[in-house]
Amino acid sequence: MSANNNQKQKIRNFPEDVRGLRRRQFMKTILGGAVAVTVLPSGVFSENRGSYKSLKSTAIGLSAGDVGGEGFWKLAKENFAIKKGLIMLNAANLCPSPYPVQQRVFELTRDIDADPSSHNRKKFADLREGTRRALAGYVGASPEEIAIVRNTSEGNNMVINGLTFKPCDEVIIWDENHPTANIAWDVRAERYGFKVRRVKTPEVFESDEELMRPFFDAVTERTRLMCFSHVSNISGIALPAEKMCAMARERGVFSHIDGAQTFGSHAVNLSAIGCDFYTGSAHKWFCGPKEAGIFYVRKERIAGLWPTIVGVGYPGVIDKGAQKFETLGQRDDSRIAAMGTTVEFHNKIGKDRIEARIRFLATALKTRLKERIPGITFRTPLSPELSGGVVVFDVAGVDLNKTLDILYHEHNIGCAVFGGDSGGIRLCPHIYNTVEEIDRAVDAVASLRSAQTSMSLGI
Repeated sequence: MSANNNQKQKIRNFPEDVRGLRRRQFMKTILGGAVAVTVLPSGVFSENRGSYKSLKSTAIGLSAGDVGGEGFWKLAKENFAIKKGLIMLNAANLCPSPYPVQQRVFELTRDIDADPSSHNRKKFADLREGTRRALAGYVGASPEEIAIVRNTSEGNNMVINGLTFKPCDEVIIWDENHPTANIAWDVRAERYGFKVRRVKTPEVFESDEELMRPFFDAVTERTRLMCFSHVSNISGIALPAEKMCAMARERGVFSHIDGAQTFGSHAVNLSAIGCDFYTGSAHKWFCGPKEAGIFYVRKERIAGLWPTIVGVGYPGVIDKGAQKFETLGQRDDSRIAAMGTTVEFHNKIGKDRIEARIRFLATALKTRLKERIPGITFRTPLSPELSGGVVVFDVAGVDLNKTLDILYHEHNIGCAVFGGDSGGIRLCPHIYNTVEEIDRAVDAVASLRSAQTSMSLGI
């Protein structure tokens, strides 16, 4: 029996008429690998099918070192349902999914709702394992080292609560980690009595060695683990993960990387990086389904990490590698399957090409902001080698409390703004952004002082 006939048997039980499209035609559409027409207007789907096909064929025609021109990236943008005129620069927080990923979620959700029997849902075991293999290839790991969890926070807490510590043990954490990789460590330490040591990277630095030094200096004979963000979500600083993991391994220290800001934005190879644990969310740079994530556990560490949640099926997965960390109860199977579709979307464009595009846009953004705006202070290193896609800065004389609303309501820009002494404006470009949008964002930031002066005067 052909693979296509197998798929026809597996995806069934749709109504005879789906928004005016006869069932036979509908099945032909979704089984052909194109997006279907059940959720968005048919015109949008027709246009998008052509855009995705053009994107894939154009990507195939590019040489390995060719990042692609602006026309190519406009094709990529057409595969996202971002509201016309809206400039989304908040990839560090939440990204839209491209149409093929959306449609995979919709398609399989309809399938489950049409027939939620255990017989119909059996196929999701195979789809899940297909996703696991795809994710493993995507991050440079083996399938047995990959658990499919709900987000970075869950993966982080699985490390924090799954390892065994003694009161004399110490854990080193970066002070710029996300709360799920810092506060959670504090809570665990308070309960079990081990020590958490925070380290701070220097405010001024010019090399990887200077970034690494505080971690080197903090390691003692009691240090069990080092936890750090691959790229900081509050400064945009990129730590030299491969060098840091090698240093930790030489000293007998485990390494735990929060990859929320690199999973999907960087061509990550975890085997080369050499970490013991890595976590990432599908809803950020990966542009995947919401409430899905990846948890990598190095093969040698699986046996020594206890599962945080033990659910139905646990006895059957004890010997199946990282699967023992995902007996989390009822899951949304459609989202797990759609993570595999997201990997395919990235691979069609090219992981290296995506990273290069993000770095290009981030560098262009920093360069143009610096040229246009007197009094700008960057929290993010200007050097692409010491940063990623997260760009954080402050503008003298600009009230951050008003900035977020001004940028969104007056300039149609979605971004993030942090208060406090280390606060600033955070802009994070992705492949659905264009150079024109970067220029418009710079214009908007350049106008903030005059806009806030007018507001204060009631003009």
